[in-house]
Amino acid sequence: MEAVKEVIKGKYGEAARRASSGIAASCCAPTCCGAEIDPITRDLYDERQKSSLPETAVKASLGCGNPTALAELKLGETVLDLGSGGGIDVLLSARRVGPTGKAYGLDMTDEMLALARENQKKAGLDNAEFLKGEIETIPLPDCSVDVIISNCVINLSGDKDRVLREAFRVLKPGGRFAVSDVVVRGEVPNEVRQSVLLWVGCVAGALRDEEYAAKLAQAGFASIEIEPTRVYNLEDARAFLKAEGIDVDAIAPHVEGKFISAFVRAQKPDCGCAPGCCQ
Repeated sequence: MEAVKEVIKGKYGEAARRASSGIAASCCAPTCCGAEIDPITRDLYDERQKSSLPETAVKASLGCGNPTALAELKLGETVLDLGSGGGIDVLLSARRVGPTGKAYGLDMTDEMLALARENQKKAGLDNAEFLKGEIETIPLPDCSVDVIISNCVINLSGDKDRVLREAFRVLKPGGRFAVSDVVVRGEVPNEVRQSVLLWVGCVAGALRDEEYAAKLAQAGFASIEIEPTRVYNLEDARAFLKAEGIDVDAIAPHVEGKFISAFVRAQKPDCGCAPGCCQ
């Protein structure tokens, strides 16, 4: 697990440096397998959203969705973004919850944290705060957050059960889990699964949709929904997979329509905050 974390830190540290120098980051490679536009991260934010943010926040975005557009944030709420990167979703959330609300970003990569804090200064938002830490051990008190968002980060964790238990812990009773993530639908041969996920998610680790829902339920969540937001086209990954020595046409029947970005919703039951009250 530690080796995987070091790979992630290195990849996202490099992405932060690229964004700081004015080059858009890519989820799979600097040029995204030879393409000029990353098919995973493209078209996630509208022009109105992007125009309200520092350019470096937009360039550092490595997500697979736009959780701020789907989470129905309200004025005065406290939001936590797991794996906040360059800060794009935190800054958008801070605007949505207003000056009486609060938006936290949690990230383990020093370069991303430095970039996010600089983007916050440029945006002039006082109700955002970036914390250093890991999503498996959230440095916030029990029952302190109204909404948890995340953008294609939980799939990178080697201990997703712990991440979901921590998310449940810090949410207030009735609090909402509203994340974008990569999931797999149906059965896929393991060697094919690993190769495609390396392209889609930078580090393979996405759960099947049924497994994701089961882990949320095991952590204590209710009202669980998984809504597809983007189905990955095998053609988008053709160049990457060929470089991996994979016959794309041969694996197409096993892959087409099975790798998706999804909006994952769940809710913490409104059962109070006493020790063990939601168990």
